[in-house]
Amino acid sequence: MKKIITTTTLLLNLCLIAQSKEDSIQFNKISTEILNNGKAYNELRDLTKNIGHRLSGSAAYEKSVQWAAQQLRDAGADKVWLQEVMIPVWERGKESLQIKTDTGKWKSLKMLSLGNSEGTGNKDVSGEIIMVKSMNEYEKLPTEKVKDKIVFFNYPFSQSYIETFKGYSDAAKYRTTAASLTAKKGGKFAIIRSLSSAFDDVPHTGAMRYQDDKKIPAVAIGSTTADELENLLKSQKVVAKLNSNCGMKGEKLSHSVIGEITGKKDKSVIVVGGHLDSWDVGEGAHDDGTGIVQSIEVLRTFKKLGIQNNHTIRVVCFANEENGVKGGIQYGKTAKENNEKHLFAIESDAGGFTPRGIALEMDETKRKQIQSWKPLFLPYGAYDFENKYSGTDIYPLRDMGVPAAELVPDSQRYFDIHHTEEDTFEKVNRRELLLGATVMTQLIYMIDKNW
Repeated sequence: MKKIITTTTLLLNLCLIAQSKEDSIQFNKISTEILNNGKAYNELRDLTKNIGHRLSGSAAYEKSVQWAAQQLRDAGADKVWLQEVMIPVWERGKESLQIKTDTGKWKSLKMLSLGNSEGTGNKDVSGEIIMVKSMNEYEKLPTEKVKDKIVFFNYPFSQSYIETFKGYSDAAKYRTTAASLTAKKGGKFAIIRSLSSAFDDVPHTGAMRYQDDKKIPAVAIGSTTADELENLLKSQKVVAKLNSNCGMKGEKLSHSVIGEITGKKDKSVIVVGGHLDSWDVGEGAHDDGTGIVQSIEVLRTFKKLGIQNNHTIRVVCFANEENGVKGGIQYGKTAKENNEKHLFAIESDAGGFTPRGIALEMDETKRKQIQSWKPLFLPYGAYDFENKYSGTDIYPLRDMGVPAAELVPDSQRYFDIHHTEEDTFEKVNRRELLLGATVMTQLIYMIDKNW
């Protein structure tokens, strides 16, 4: 009996070694193809330079819809279609923020209105600035101290976190809630310190939301401007004046873009995607043009290498992630209505920097299975499979029980440029971008083969 067990174990180990060698060879073929012949970098140049930023509801976004559909066709998709989505329309318009001390003249500050914020209706709104350094400090202020004032939430992006997304999450509550908190105590508008890991004067936009019907403006300023304003407020009274035209303009019909290659074994779906929209500053390169072109690269590589996928591999270019997530919500709703079986979903929405791993949000059995593949990924620089989160657009699928994941690139530079005019094509490195596409393709290959 002992000899039989030993022989069986040996045969099993030999099979695993052979399988691992086969997978290693396929990983190398994928890497060689993408790094030498990948189209993602050139596609990103086209998207960012010829279309540019792509705010939901804008003419540029609608142009990007047709662009994405054509790229999927060129990549070899068996089927390409547009999925209807009703999206909120927000427009920025002209805006200006000025400050003045008792002894000085009006001085213009670099600023950006926060996404989804209402403006001043092209009227000047002014008042004295009061500064708070934390939410707790603000909550302790009596209403009479805030009434008719401008509240400056000067909460810095924490430099203590090695994973910068933790610093971003920590500071994000100030962006999302500053306006409503200010309004509840009678303030006129809110100013926040940008959610930036950089020490520069570049303001960052991003979505905020109102908690009730009282809607006042909210704007962001860069780190150096925030420091200068703090120093002024230590010694003197400072008045701010805002004039802005931003606001919501209802809803409109738009589209997510979907392309797929049909599975040879069954119709179960593996989703790989990013969001096609961006904010209305910069070029939407790292956020999230890189995720879009990497996802298309996955499909192209399967077709180019002639990999016979068992399950349908579907690329989804989601609409409206930045200020509504309507594309992701609609995709999940449609998948449920059509009773589609989804095996797995991954999104790339953390920038096009060097891939470090994959975050996994799924049951422990499947997490451990993917983690067991780590030796295959190590030669490509992907080592971190410990995080438990997934992309925003695929949350509806995750909530339906679908195993979900997100590409984890190096994040140290991401929040220097996130949601700013600095998010341009020139900030993306070709090899880093293509390595991200490589790791995603390798993972999809393993999921398709083993699930």
